[in-house]
Amino acid sequence: MKKYMIAIEETVVEEFEVEANNFDEALNIAAKKYYDGEFVVSPGEVQFKQMSVASPNSEYSDWIEF
Repeated sequence: MKKYMIAIEETVVEEFEVEANNFDEALNIAAKKYYDGEFVVSPGEVQFKQMSVASPNSEYSDWIEF
């Protein structure tokens, strides 16, 4: 038997509310809250998932949605 490495990628979505005067300010506030650890996406809702396989001889599959 051979060993294969499997990479799994998920896109997780969670909504947060901010009060701002305009779109750009809302983005800046949200980014700051995210980087400061106030907005944490966990576990959230998985919107998309895919996987890829790497063989022992370094051959890689395309990403496959599952």
